[in-house]
Amino acid sequence: MKFLDEAKVYIRSGDGGAGSVSFRREKFIEFGGPDGGDGGRGGDVWVEAVNGLNTLIDFRFQQHFKAKVGMHGMGKNRTGANGDDVTLKVPVGTQIFEEDQESLICDLTEEGQRFCLAKGGNGGFGNAHFKSSVNQAPDWANPGLEGEEKTIWLHLKLIADAGLVGLPNAGKSTFLASVTRARPKIANYPFTTLHPNLGVATIDEREFILADIPGLIEGAHEGVGIGDRFLGHVERTRVLLHLVSAQEEKVGKAYKTVKHELEAYGNDLVDKPEIVALSQIDVLDDATLKKKAKELAKACGKTPFLISAVTGKGMTEVLRALRDIIVEANTEEKPAKTPKLRHRDMILTDEDESDE
Repeated sequence: MKFLDEAKVYIRSGDGGAGSVSFRREKFIEFGGPDGGDGGRGGDVWVEAVNGLNTLIDFRFQQHFKAKVGMHGMGKNRTGANGDDVTLKVPVGTQIFEEDQESLICDLTEEGQRFCLAKGGNGGFGNAHFKSSVNQAPDWANPGLEGEEKTIWLHLKLIADAGLVGLPNAGKSTFLASVTRARPKIANYPFTTLHPNLGVATIDEREFILADIPGLIEGAHEGVGIGDRFLGHVERTRVLLHLVSAQEEKVGKAYKTVKHELEAYGNDLVDKPEIVALSQIDVLDDATLKKKAKELAKACGKTPFLISAVTGKGMTEVLRALRDIIVEANTEEKPAKTPKLRHRDMILTDEDESDE
């Protein structure tokens, strides 16, 4: 299944049905009066976040969504049927933008969230609605209101707990494949990963989701290489795992290159907690490894983890460090329970104090 994280969609809600102009006509009933029913309401256009989807590929094949129109009113005070709604089912993490791609309509971050994108038109009143003591035979009815139409953009930002960043061939896909059941493409050439991959890692009986995005190179924010368009998929993560390949000649420069691209992208990515790891250490001897670890520590200002996804060295420690940050972030997000005030804890007002 091809990965698609952006789609342009045209939507239109249903028009309301027209009211009916009708008069009761039965044998032996004189002056039956108006009995035209109201028109039905047009259908709405909804968007809903559902489980089981991780791409917008469905919107590659269908870009137009139109709700049903309301039925017209009929005689004998019969109201027209309401038009059926139409629902766009999208993955969790989808953002809906106006056509200008800047005005955010809604952000669906939880399964089951729904939002009405376009409301259907109201049905028109039939002539029975206008009957009064001074006008007992109205011969007009209201037409139904038109529905809304607009063009919207769907942008998917994957929901993950941790994100992998680094230069091409930094070992991100190998890391993902070794700690999860994901099977990304792995090869010895740059830009093997062409779209984000997700996997579920488990450490000490606790699970969290990892997101691997295509590698960044110098000038990615200007469109060089694959560019930085996939960085949106790590915006929602709790922590970033920055992998620097031990095969890089200058590991400090490699770290700063990616860091600069994160700063240029913005959206507070550089403010996220970051874990730095020197990957692919199995290809180095001890002396070279010690030298490069010291160089990387000087560049990032912290002691990097030394890992090898092939041999498994240092992998457990990195996963536990990721887990600790994720658990701490999730704990801080939970709202503190408001303590119930007992009668003696109630604060006295100035009026109460004056009574004392």
